[in-house]
Amino acid sequence: MTTPSAAPLRFEDLTLDIDTPQGVVHAVTGVSLDLAPGEILAIVGESGSGKTLTARAALGLLPPRTRAHGAVILSGTDVLTADPQRLRELRGGEAAMIFQEPSTALNPVFRIGWQIEEGLRAHGMSDRAERRARAIEMLRAVGIPDPERRIDDYPHEFSGGQKQRIVIATALALRPAVIIADEPTTALDVTVQAEILDLLRACRDDFGASIVLITHNMGVVADIADRVAVMYRGDLVEEAPVDELFAAPREAYTRELLAAVPRLGSGLGPDGTVRVAPAHDTGIPSAEGATSEPAVRLDGLDIVYRGTFGRNPVRAVHGVDLTIGRGEVVGLVGESGSGKSTIGRAIGGLETIAAGHLEVLGADLARTRGRALRALRRRIGFVFQDPAASFNPFMTIEECVMEPLRIHRSPGGRAAHRARAAELLDAVELPGSYATRYPFELSGGQRQRVGLARALALHPELVIADEPTSALDVSVQARVLEIFSTLQRELGFAALFISHDLAVVEMLAHRVGVLCSGELVEIGRTEQVLHAPEHPYTQRLIAAVPVPDPEVQRRRRAGAGDPAHPLLIEEAQA
Repeated sequence: MTTPSAAPLRFEDLTLDIDTPQGVVHAVTGVSLDLAPGEILAIVGESGSGKTLTARAALGLLPPRTRAHGAVILSGTDVLTADPQRLRELRGGEAAMIFQEPSTALNPVFRIGWQIEEGLRAHGMSDRAERRARAIEMLRAVGIPDPERRIDDYPHEFSGGQKQRIVIATALALRPAVIIADEPTTALDVTVQAEILDLLRACRDDFGASIVLITHNMGVVADIADRVAVMYRGDLVEEAPVDELFAAPREAYTRELLAAVPRLGSGLGPDGTVRVAPAHDTGIPSAEGATSEPAVRLDGLDIVYRGTFGRNPVRAVHGVDLTIGRGEVVGLVGESGSGKSTIGRAIGGLETIAAGHLEVLGADLARTRGRALRALRRRIGFVFQDPAASFNPFMTIEECVMEPLRIHRSPGGRAAHRARAAELLDAVELPGSYATRYPFELSGGQRQRVGLARALALHPELVIADEPTSALDVSVQARVLEIFSTLQRELGFAALFISHDLAVVEMLAHRVGVLCSGELVEIGRTEQVLHAPEHPYTQRLIAAVPVPDPEVQRRRRAGAGDPAHPLLIEEAQA
């Protein structure tokens, strides 16, 4: 524990109470924490535990109707009592925030270069060429390809993982002393996640920055954190150095949290096969050897994005052949920008096909238009990657879940729709009182669960789940995956499960496809692909999976010359 005078950031008995129409929410209760110079402090806990609110308090970024007590000392200033001018100086200059949901953190009408330069302008960098050079430098540092050209692109022209990296570049542009990273690797695949963790570590080592890391990924905690604080329902229940916490957690809640962490291999049964019900258990044959028409068939699929005025085309998907049987769950993994989400959107009729054939639920999508396309979409459920960006902020949670029922004029009227919404919220384990709240009143993980509830509203035959558990803490994630798996077996819907978390894919998918630069490089049974991969790219993906063990992570970093080394793959699967 550092002395108060040496701490660049200090929370002193912080209490946050939020006034809502349903009453007072005691979000944070009496939290006291110090951040040492050059330290990486991880704050972990369930969705809604108050970890994000605690971190946001460091910059005075609190939701409306919040009553704050105690003190938050940043660079000698109490943020809770600072005047607006001092707050502007602190934000960006002394401390910067990496936000959880990049689609809402980035303004869709401005080019990304302008948005990175905005903070530089606000803090006195008047030379335009210097600002642009710094922005390009930051984009290159976070792994955006061809930054000199892409600096003039808009947010919608990037994948979810690339947008996350742009948000990180924006936060790092002023080289602040304190970086507050709220789930900075949530939407990233494991290889890019490893690069971002290396980048954060370099910010600490090269620039002396202190980092507060908010995350639900215990593998990330083991890889990068020096000290861990565990929160539960607004209380700080345990605080310890990372090695001590993983080796001998004192509190029962911490032990439960660590036990819920999914690992590669945890989805295998004693015989080495995946412990999910095979597709034929639903009564509907799988894609392998199926005699009926599959739910989805892709033959030589090409998708091309064209730039402004048709220039600079980007081939996002090239020559993909993929089949999803009725009642089958197919996982799709690969790096950010590899084309996973693009394929998911194409199956839902949201992307134009450049070449090849795409058939969904018996319909040729290239020839399906108007009313027929609307009727087809009624049979498809979507779980979008960024729940905050996919909800109308002026609609209550109940109205968000009811929206597909209203749009597709589901029978029964408003009373039946409300009953269905209540049933779905209960299925994803959200209290009934949340029905009258608005999306901004829920945590990121809670919004993700609402997205899953909405996707199932119309009893779909096909569900396209794009990173449906990326914002969930491990304990809630385990329950949501169990719910998803149970509903899939009971209802028999087919599913395309897009994820960067290989352990999650292992728990749910009957087969797994691996995408690299828009091409399907490997596909097969889940146990085959994840435990005996043939393609070097798949081997690198598996080797990059963070293991929730600090000692293993240090050993892997020390000898990480070859990411496909058998020892690294074995440890990732151990």
